[in-house]
Amino acid sequence: MKAAFVEKFQATFGRQPEFLARAPGRIEFIGNHTDYNGGTVLGASIDRAVWVGLARRTDYLAMSDVPVGAGLSSSAALELASGLVFLDAAGERPALEALVKACRSAENSFVGVPCGILDQAVSGFGRKDHLVFIDCRGPSFSVVPLPAGANFWIFNTHTKHALVDGLYAARNRECLDAARMLGAGLLADVKPEMLAAFASRKGGSLSAADTLLFNRAQHVVGEIARVDAAVIALRSGDLAAVGRLLTASHRSSKTLFENSTPELDFLAEKLAATPEVHGARLTGGGFGGAVMAVTTARFGETQAESVASAYQGRFGARPDVLHALTSDGAQNIPASFAT
Repeated sequence: MKAAFVEKFQATFGRQPEFLARAPGRIEFIGNHTDYNGGTVLGASIDRAVWVGLARRTDYLAMSDVPVGAGLSSSAALELASGLVFLDAAGERPALEALVKACRSAENSFVGVPCGILDQAVSGFGRKDHLVFIDCRGPSFSVVPLPAGANFWIFNTHTKHALVDGLYAARNRECLDAARMLGAGLLADVKPEMLAAFASRKGGSLSAADTLLFNRAQHVVGEIARVDAAVIALRSGDLAAVGRLLTASHRSSKTLFENSTPELDFLAEKLAATPEVHGARLTGGGFGGAVMAVTTARFGETQAESVASAYQGRFGARPDVLHALTSDGAQNIPASFAT
């Protein structure tokens, strides 16, 4: 990718870049819509990245192999890589945490997506053969080793994944309303016993509006518990348990948070029933995009082709299939490496 990028830069601008940076796309491993609710989340930076090059003029070139609109955070990767290359040109090297927070602020304030810090943090703090664990309340960042033999397969449906169109913002508002309904500041403050107590007080007589908010709260509270359980299972190397949590996460997204689609549901269920697959779930904000499967090393192109063919038979279009590996996070590339 680096050599191809430099060649493209040279062909476009007639000179080589003086500064280079790369930032990877990310997989939301588990923790769907928990970040802006103050919860915990696990993500992995992948071996698909946005590269940005700069020479001292008014243009810059960004060329990427992160699929756009697939829920792999191409926007966050672009933000991180651009920030690194511009700061490098200015002779500045800020703390990575400060850059991650600035990129999230740009997504919130300039782009208008009320996302949490998951996307930028995983792209920034990623480490090969690890997952990034984020406690979004701080926020604080750490890494969890990925057990040997775990493989990521991404099935991109190419269905609509436009977070700015209001669906993501609507879920954000619903979560805030749900927290207030339950007497909390954020859904991360809500414990399962608080949900049970609320339901008991209402005696099964929730209005349609309150039922919707209660469902949103159930998903987020349950998802935070699944993230914490996944960390324990990962540390013990129990990928079968991790897989069950991933599949449960998708089903909660489908029924309680309602940010899945028939295409995503088909893939998640088909993959979960396929030999050598530990579990599968939508990855990213939902409302289209991609499904991630965690598999053994024995899952390969033959099995992936079978799933893709079944999807095509159902929906008349073929998903893109990506076998992704973990990678290190965003970084500057010394100019001497440009060639």
